Amino acid sequence: MATATRTAIEKLTASAYEIPTDEHESDGTFEWDSTTIVVVEAHADDAVGLGYTYTHSSAAKLIEDKLQDAVKGCDAMEVRAAWRAMSRALRNIGRPGLGFMAMSAVDLALWDLKARLLEQPLVSVLDAIHDEVPIYGSGGFTSYSDAKLQEQLGGWAQQGIPRVKMKVGREPGRDRDRARAAREAIGQDTELFVDANGAFAREEAVEWARIYAEEFGVKWFEEPVSSDDLDGLRRVRDESPAGIEIAAGEYGDILPYFHRMVEAVDCLQADVTRCGGITGLLDVAAVAHAHETDLSAHCAPAISTHAFCAVTRLRHLEYFHDHVRVERLLFEGVPEPEDGVLRPDRSRSGNGLELKRRDAERYAA
Repeated sequence: MATATRTAIEKLTASAYEIPTDEHESDGTFEWDSTTIVVVEAHADDAVGLGYTYTHSSAAKLIEDKLQDAVKGCDAMEVRAAWRAMSRALRNIGRPGLGFMAMSAVDLALWDLKARLLEQPLVSVLDAIHDEVPIYGSGGFTSYSDAKLQEQLGGWAQQGIPRVKMKVGREPGRDRDRARAAREAIGQDTELFVDANGAFAREEAVEWARIYAEEFGVKWFEEPVSSDDLDGLRRVRDESPAGIEIAAGEYGDILPYFHRMVEAVDCLQADVTRCGGITGLLDVAAVAHAHETDLSAHCAPAISTHAFCAVTRLRHLEYFHDHVRVERLLFEGVPEPEDGVLRPDRSRSGNGLELKRRDAERYAA
């Protein structure tokens, strides 16, 4: 009988990069000019696994000062055990929020490391049930002119992406004209989604759901009220016209969040760089499956593609403008849309991504 060998995790390295946006951006409740990404590399033998999260640069210090000690020496083939060790290490620091985002990046790197040690694509190691992930183009910032909005959303439609999303709620008085411009640019065959990022009160959100559905054929209304307002989300969901779905969940981290959220929305969202990495995502997917609710991937498309192929009730993945830019700048092997989907590259080990170190260095935070 063959004896199983143990491959110890040797170390973690973490680096933060801040990439300016291509122009000023805003949504219903926030404005920004840059995006920060924290990249983790997990080392074992001669293999290096890569993961990342979009958060504050301080997560890099947390990873190297605390999470590295938790996983060092763990078996690289037993990622869930390493996940539990990190969770214990964060007990007195705080698991929700920044702690869980740091943990997510490490978990993603460890799953990639395992797949590379096995010389298999990550999608195969995860025993995935899908070969591809449908996407929707996401951007349409409230800071855009109508012409820019039409150029971006119309461009995605011309590329064959069958659904696109725009931001709303910062200046509601403009939103009818903006939605009309978007619909003109994408035509009637492309689905139109809107995202308020929690900008509306409950009564306003119900009225806007009616306007978006009846006047513009909107199919998806994301975070019409704050994601902290579960009663409000349920009310908007229950009082909205048939055909428009209410979605939220992108800020979720620990599992109880998703147990609460899944009962307030039509479609649940999760971000693999926030919800505990792939290990956490698979638990979230089980919650969605148990409630017969679809799960949609929030942002980070390059790191999400393999992972969400393993989600049973997969809906789609957010092909977010800012993260697409960042991932193309920093990584080799980024999947490109084809016929409205992203497909894992099964010819490469792991998640298929490689850090462009020289290019990345100019953005070091």
